[in-house]
Amino acid sequence: MFPEFRELISKLKTSDRHFSHLFDKHNNLDQKIQRMEAHSEPSTPEQIETLKKEKLLLKDQIYAVLKKASS
Repeated sequence: MFPEFRELISKLKTSDRHFSHLFDKHNNLDQKIQRMEAHSEPSTPEQIETLKKEKLLLKDQIYAVLKKASS
C-alpha cells in the first residue's frame, strides 16, 4: 500500500500513534478479509463487503495523513 510513501510510513508508524493505529487496524482487517474469503473463517458475503468498505475508509484516512505529512 502506497509504495511511494514507504519511508514516511515507517517514520509515522513509530512517531504518530494515530497513524500507527489506523495502519494496524487496516492490516488486521485485510488479514481477516483474506481468511474469510479463503473460508478459513466463517462469514457471509455481506460481512465481507462491510469489512471491505471499512478497510477502504481506513485507507482513505491513511492516505490523508500521508499527504498532510509529506507537504
